[in-house]
Order: sequence, then structure tokens, then C-alpha cells
Amino acid sequence: MTADTSLTADDLELLRRPLHGFLTVAAGPLPPQPRPVWFEVADDGTLQLFTGPDTLKVGRLRRDPRASIVVAAPVGEREHWVSVAGTVTVEADGAHDLAARLAARYWDLSDPVRAGDLAGILAEDQVRLVLHPESVSRYVY
Repeated sequence: MTADTSLTADDLELLRRPLHGFLTVAAGPLPPQPRPVWFEVADDGTLQLFTGPDTLKVGRLRRDPRASIVVAAPVGEREHWVSVAGTVTVEADGAHDLAARLAARYWDLSDPVRAGDLAGILAEDQVRLVLHPESVSRYVY
């Protein structure tokens, strides 16, 4: 395992695959409770995801912006994971565009059920969470 402050080419290759990340936000005295999330690596090296503005994670991030995301290669592949920790900003813009890009990455939108699911997401208020990396750890076997 190595630790760093920037993403390597190997990290980006893993992070650009349609894999779930496990997001953990600081929870004060409560134990962390990771949640699987869709995410995207932006050109500036931040990781972005979307969620409803009134979710528990947004409330926690407004109180304490620290968070981390872990992404691992699936079973059947050699062990490889990347963990990114840093602070998160909650952005009012860009969430619907991000949701549409991520839905196309994770779902087959030619399936009418999935297209309907995306329409439902886009009909709701969303915010964009931007994780600014301060620490990157990785393991490749």
C-alpha cells in the first residue's frame, strides 16, 4: 500500500471504470457508515457525485466536510483499490448534468425502465458533491 496526494495514471484507470465507490463522511461521535455511490473523476482530479440536498450525508458534510471514497476492482481481478480522502464542497450547480452522465455510465439507458429511473432522478432537486483529494492511498497486487 502507498499513500500520496495525487492520483496516478493507474488510479485514474480504475476510477474511470463503472465501479461503485464507497463514500464515508465524518460523523462526529457516530461510527462511519459507508454508502455505495456513483462517482466521476473530473479533469481537475476531484471526484464528483450527486445526491438530494436534504440527505443525511449532505447534513453531515455541512457540519464537517471531511470524507473519503474507496473504489476496488471487482472479484475475479487482481486486488487493486484506491482510497481518496479530503474535504467536500456542496455545489448547487451541475448535479443534473452529472447525474445524466453517470446514468449513461452505469445503466443501459436504452432500457425504458432505466430511462424512466433517470427521468425520476432528473425531476428531483440534486446537489453536486465535490471531493477535493488531500490524501490518496492505493494497493495493487
